[in-house]
Amino acid sequence: MKSGRERHLSTQVWQDQGSEARSSGRSRGDTGQDELASQWSRVRGRLQEEIGEVEYRNWLRQAVLHGLDGDEVTVMLPTRFLRDWVNKEYGGLLTAFWQAENPAVRRVDIRTKPVGTSERAPDLAEAEVKGAAVKPAAARREIEDRQDMSAPLDPRFTFDTFVVGKPNEFAYACARRVADGHATPGFNPLFLYGGVGLGKTHLMHAIAWELSQRSDEVTVAYMSAEKFMHKFVSALRRQSTIEFKNELRSVDVLMVDDLQFLIGKDGTQEEFFHTFNALVDSGKQIIVSADKSPSDLSGIEDRLRTRLGCGMVADVHATTYELRLAILEAKAARAGVNVPGRVMEFLAQKITANVRELEGALNRLIAHANLFERPVTLETAHEVLHDLLRAYDRKITIEEIQKQVAEHYNIRISEMSSARRARNIARPRQIAMYLAKQLTSRSLPEIGRKFGNRDHTTVMHAVAKVTELIDADPDFAEDVELLRRILTV
Repeated sequence: MKSGRERHLSTQVWQDQGSEARSSGRSRGDTGQDELASQWSRVRGRLQEEIGEVEYRNWLRQAVLHGLDGDEVTVMLPTRFLRDWVNKEYGGLLTAFWQAENPAVRRVDIRTKPVGTSERAPDLAEAEVKGAAVKPAAARREIEDRQDMSAPLDPRFTFDTFVVGKPNEFAYACARRVADGHATPGFNPLFLYGGVGLGKTHLMHAIAWELSQRSDEVTVAYMSAEKFMHKFVSALRRQSTIEFKNELRSVDVLMVDDLQFLIGKDGTQEEFFHTFNALVDSGKQIIVSADKSPSDLSGIEDRLRTRLGCGMVADVHATTYELRLAILEAKAARAGVNVPGRVMEFLAQKITANVRELEGALNRLIAHANLFERPVTLETAHEVLHDLLRAYDRKITIEEIQKQVAEHYNIRISEMSSARRARNIARPRQIAMYLAKQLTSRSLPEIGRKFGNRDHTTVMHAVAKVTELIDADPDFAEDVELLRRILTV
């Protein structure tokens, strides 16, 4: 991938080439459909070469050419988020490459055309290469029908952006297997379950992106259980249930998120059960997510619960500290923001409920830093996230302090009470005593007893020594402050 400086120079080269082409006499009226399709193909190739394969696949692969109107080229993307990102990050580069290919182009207009996963927007270049004329009205109706059936996907939720760790590696492997070849024996249905914000929806979107990008012929319908119910009720009201059944059963892959919302909806469960059977019997893939395993979904009919559990059931476990830290590091890297390691360690220690809250906290910190042009620090984290962190408040105990300090300095917790005086043991022990004095209401003799029946004068010496080091050593002071915030905020 090229640096910003290299990218600027490359853009200038293409602009110079465009000037040469302009002087050769090519006019805007000379651009036919075949030529326009060829130009778009070359522009995409140059974009991919310029920004790298990963960036191209994540942000620009879904771009389709709508057409040329006078001196304006229109390129379409499936979501507002993607449109805004591409316009901000790659708009200038896209315009420069187009002008190099066709000097008549003065502007590239990037628009939103939401499409479902089952059908991409018609790309003028692809249509011309295949020799098929694009019929705008018919294509528009088909896209709208597909979009109504399938919810839009989030372009951020791909396999490339999913951080794998011990708690989710099995679910990730199962999702990958289905994406590599849907309707694989033993993996149909694929049932993903776990708590809120642990990555189930991310994996489902990733599967849908992978399947739709691998083949245009594979139709994928992704929807929430709530949308499934809404469409079924609407079909009943309009007396169009046959069309509803045919529409769902014509897809190759049906994905239903948050199935627990069908609990108590007997009529919708009945329809889902028959749709499920029809698709599986015809070799189509079913992917479902819920907050509990099939056997624990009370309120779901036994026959449906049995069918849901007959394929592959994968649990997305609660995150570990290591996985939370890796997620934060990956997100900060993608955002191109420098977040100090101590801040990310603090967030990973404190925000443990789910990944959405964790990423939301980092987003708030980054936004605050950008708006006020202030660096991200532990102090600003405490200030900006006080409402979120308050939810994790708990009573502090000496045992908890010992455990946290031992983990931080990678020593055994038993060393807090041992007679060893090696510096790598004694210093963490003194820090733990200092924090116990600062953060609990225990007396010095009580603290001493918790550290191997030591005398209260030993605790006094530890407190004095740590206080001295905090004043003299900024790095040491930051370490102690990080531990204090982890324990108190």
